Amino acid sequence: MSTKVGWQFECSNSSCSPLAVVIVLNIRQCHMACLAEVHCKAISFHKSSSNCELFADISNQNGNLVSNTDIITMIVMDGTRIPVEPTTTSTTTSSSTSSSTSSTSSTSTTTSSSTSSTSSTTSTTTTTTTTSSSTTTTSTTSLSTSSSTSSTTSSSTSSTSSTTSTTTTKTTTSSSTSSTSSTTSTTSVTTTTAACSMFLNQTTYSVGSVPRSVAVVDVNSDNKTDIVVANYGDSTVGVLLNTGSGTFNAQTTYPVGSSPRSVAVVDVNSDNKPDIVVTSIGSSTVGVLLNVGSGTFSTQTTYSVGNGPYSVAVVDVNGDNKPDIVVANYGSNNVGVLLNTGSGTFNAQTTYSVGTYPQSVAVVDVNSDNKPDIVVANYIVAGTVSVLLHC
Repeated sequence: MSTKVGWQFECSNSSCSPLAVVIVLNIRQCHMACLAEVHCKAISFHKSSSNCELFADISNQNGNLVSNTDIITMIVMDGTRIPVEPTTTSTTTSSSTSSSTSSTSSTSTTTSSSTSSTSSTTSTTTTTTTTSSSTTTTSTTSLSTSSSTSSTTSSSTSSTSSTTSTTTTKTTTSSSTSSTSSTTSTTSVTTTTAACSMFLNQTTYSVGSVPRSVAVVDVNSDNKTDIVVANYGDSTVGVLLNTGSGTFNAQTTYPVGSSPRSVAVVDVNSDNKPDIVVTSIGSSTVGVLLNVGSGTFSTQTTYSVGNGPYSVAVVDVNGDNKPDIVVANYGSNNVGVLLNTGSGTFNAQTTYSVGTYPQSVAVVDVNSDNKPDIVVANYIVAGTVSVLLHC
């Protein structure tokens, strides 16, 4: 979408009627509301009232704009919406089964098919069968299938194992999006043992409404990492203690500010117990929940920051061995630095200007002077990354 800051449609005061008007927190939510409405071609966001006007086809008004510093207008660029289009896939499957005993017999059956966008043909071939005798008690058979095509995309998965009097099966699947010809050959290879994939299927745990940020840290000193999640819709943080073997208890929740957006877990009061630091964009605060032991936390202490604190980092920025808070204030176009005064309390923020709508912050030494610097991502309009070097 092209962006016009400080401009509105000239006809919006009279003849242009919006498709819909919604109340949103910021321009980003107005932008997302337009993307969710297939007929939306333009938006006007009123900063003072938080009104988001969605317009349908008013392309004849794109050049008729008048100045209004309270309004940000965004226009959908032609050809940038991506419709969901049907896709065509053809599948070729070949399978073979072999069995082995003291006297070994192996049989292979291969089926191949090829499909083009206009016509489909299927051919089936049964391979020859051979029988041989052996004095060994174990036989090893493996099939490999290859396709010779033009403009062919193929994928295959296989699992092969071999023991005495055991059935071994291998399945190969290939897909092609163009008209192809294929050949199949079989070759004896060494035995392979099937292994699991890299990750097991997920296990899910219920938390609060709209979880927006997560940290994984051992909060109860049992050498098992626990989960801390910011529940944006419930205005809570949830703590799920690790019971061992990667399983977790149900969450324990702690109230924080309105619409928590980002969470970090760091020991801020030097008692060797990690504490929770969370930003709340609805209340424009940072909350600090001190760890009182056994993975339980005190009521939060809040510190005022800028509008819409979207992201937080907790790092010692002044070399006193006490971690400080750095927050990206989305609605104020700055970052705030809250220095740790000791015992887990913090000074009021000092702000530094950055780009438009800072959304994410990281604190790292980028110029090798042993002093941490601030890196900020600025969202939508600015399209920049800001680097603030430590002086």
